Amino acid sequence: MKMLFVIAVRNLIQARRRTALLSLALGSVAALLVLMFSLSQGVSDTMLHSATILASGHVNVGGFYKGTPEDAFPIVTQRTKVRGAVEEILGDRGQIRDRSRGWGKVISAASTLQAGVDGIDIKDEGLFLKQLQLAPQSAYKDEGSDTILGDLSKLSEPGTILLFAGQAKRLEVDINDIVTMTSESLSGRVNTVDARVVAIAKDVGFMSNWSVFVPKSLIMKLYQMSADTTGAIQIQLDNPDDSESIMRLLRDGLKDAGFDLMEHDAKPFWGKFGKVSSEDWVGQKLDLTVWSDEVSFMKESINALDTLSVFLVSILMVIIVVGIINTMLISVRERTSEIGSLRAIGMQRREVLLMVMLEAAVLALFATTVGALLGASIASALDFFEIPLPKGAVQTVLMSDTLHLDISWRQMAGSILSFSIVTVLAALWPAIRAAQLEPVKAIHKT
Repeated sequence: MKMLFVIAVRNLIQARRRTALLSLALGSVAALLVLMFSLSQGVSDTMLHSATILASGHVNVGGFYKGTPEDAFPIVTQRTKVRGAVEEILGDRGQIRDRSRGWGKVISAASTLQAGVDGIDIKDEGLFLKQLQLAPQSAYKDEGSDTILGDLSKLSEPGTILLFAGQAKRLEVDINDIVTMTSESLSGRVNTVDARVVAIAKDVGFMSNWSVFVPKSLIMKLYQMSADTTGAIQIQLDNPDDSESIMRLLRDGLKDAGFDLMEHDAKPFWGKFGKVSSEDWVGQKLDLTVWSDEVSFMKESINALDTLSVFLVSILMVIIVVGIINTMLISVRERTSEIGSLRAIGMQRREVLLMVMLEAAVLALFATTVGALLGASIASALDFFEIPLPKGAVQTVLMSDTLHLDISWRQMAGSILSFSIVTVLAALWPAIRAAQLEPVKAIHKT
């Protein structure tokens, strides 16, 4: 085997130009695939980061309350009892917060916007406070300074609101300005409350375009709900990869505790109104989801990027496979006499086959490893410089206002292995042709 490996390496070195061209082709495709997958992983990470700050925990215990079979109110009654059960089942695997939620208009003297309204208890929001960053005044005012105004802790005060920079710019408001919020209560009445802007945060991807945060007391007042009612109990896990298993654990535990549960449906809560209102039951049912369920409507962006990556790379790989087959056939033809001599001195057919396959394997491993490392280096550099993205469709698809790429070493290793296997398989036919050469005829063939 060692001798065959040495011969394979020697053949590659001897055919420098051919080896260089094939290496360039294989390395370029490997680098492209790593870049595309890094972009896809970056979008996925951005989605997780944005979702778990703004809209969801890693696991959510929400639900619907129905006073009549036609109702569908996305609330959890008996909040204290449900939260206590969740805390007992969860143990020390993560942190718990519960948020009230709604939808309404935010109105200023200059403009109006529709937004999802989250009612929070600042005491439960340690991670939220760490993850959010206040925006400098220049981010939402054309002639603003780089001074950072506002105070997140003031969300503990009644009648306050947190906006994001893009929203503040649209509404043309600053710290301590008053905005008006309107929404339809559970009884069907349109209620109105005023709120003072106490914090303006940096945008967290395009999802922050439609999220505002207020104290729970304000949303309770807006919707005329009791203090023991909430929108969802959200769990921030120490290990987000455990989301699915923790959801199953909570489902079993809450069932054993006597709570009625809805069947799992991988949709955000607002996508279930039609289904719930058509079901013939009354009372409270809990609905458990993971973070990806709550932002499932955005998975299309990641699926589209992955599909595009595979499509482009597949086309390029087909072209390269044809090139590899032709190149290896030419190599075998050029070395016919050499192969005949090796057969004449005792090399077996299977050893000839293995020698040519080793040649392809060495070429593939070297080229794809270098290409993948180059792609990873480019991805790291692009991520480091946080290149701003143009507003509009690009930010919507990539879910961020800056370019974010994240290298998955597992995907990188998979790309190297996949390309190496394809290259070796592409060399199989030329290797069989070489192994079938008759020693005497091969030696005398020029």
